[in-house]
Amino acid sequence: MGNTGFPLLEPHGNQAYQDRPLRGSPRGCKVESQASRKPSPTPEIWAIGGGKGGTGKSFLISSIGNCLARLGKRIVLIDADFGGANLHTFLGIARPDHSLTDFFEKQVPLADLVVDSGINNMGLLIGTIHSLASDSMKYTQKLKLFRHIKGLDADYILLDLGAGATLNTLDTFLLADKKIIVILPEITAIENSYYFLKNAFFRNLMKTLGDHGFKEVVQETWKNKEKHNIGNLNQLLEYLRSVSPMLEKSINQELSTFRAHIILNRITTGEEVAIGRSVKSICRKYFSVDAKYAGYVEYDPIIPRCINKRQPFMQACPESRCAGEIERVTENLLGGKDMQLRV
Repeated sequence: MGNTGFPLLEPHGNQAYQDRPLRGSPRGCKVESQASRKPSPTPEIWAIGGGKGGTGKSFLISSIGNCLARLGKRIVLIDADFGGANLHTFLGIARPDHSLTDFFEKQVPLADLVVDSGINNMGLLIGTIHSLASDSMKYTQKLKLFRHIKGLDADYILLDLGAGATLNTLDTFLLADKKIIVILPEITAIENSYYFLKNAFFRNLMKTLGDHGFKEVVQETWKNKEKHNIGNLNQLLEYLRSVSPMLEKSINQELSTFRAHIILNRITTGEEVAIGRSVKSICRKYFSVDAKYAGYVEYDPIIPRCINKRQPFMQACPESRCAGEIERVTENLLGGKDMQLRV
């Protein structure tokens, strides 16, 4: 792949990939043995979404999972595209025989549906639900699924969401401790990601304010937004803050805990790196959400070749520039940090 003309990571050394710490990791951070690992507390849940299909979410979450597994973390990848799960393809394995259908219809424990991904420390759970449309899962079914996801024995649970912004998709996104948005350097992908994140935030806000008895106030205010000179979500929040101190406290609490992490995928020029920072600024300006720009990954024609050959990219091309960029993104996600350009 040719030089794109902007700061990138240096090539890897010759040390074996499975034993090599991520760049920028603490010294001595290597794969832990099963014997030395302490039992994990409640797993940390990461979800990757963005609204638009075809942005590379499945590729990125499987690659990030690979990086975490190499650090000795126990990972469960869940393909949460309930209507068309295909995450197994990115891992180079056949579609598992069992899925969430068995969880709902045969009462099979969720943990028993996790299969070997072919990568040490990482399991896979296919989310296909044959008897349900992807947007028709019952509320009680959703609560049961979420409860059992939280009970899985893992350090990190990574959720790969389907395209679109159905209520089930939004609620699965909101289940996560770390909410990741993937965007492409294309106006349609950026717009879709913005609306997805706005809808997710607003749904979470409505639930929080509803729990405090303010749901009708929010709905009525938004219905009469022209009367109150409200043109965007940020202006709505400012107006609601003025209604009562309790409402202001609830909104401020929600804003302090809702955070998105942005990954810019398939960039081809140095100028496109700045798009991630622009999206971060838009989140702050228009709906007061604190977003972190975790980093970017270049376009590389080798990636679709690996997918077509059913070869996990991080294992097939560990010394590649894109593998290094994915490692850096993983480091930033772990630390909750913004990307720092290296010169």
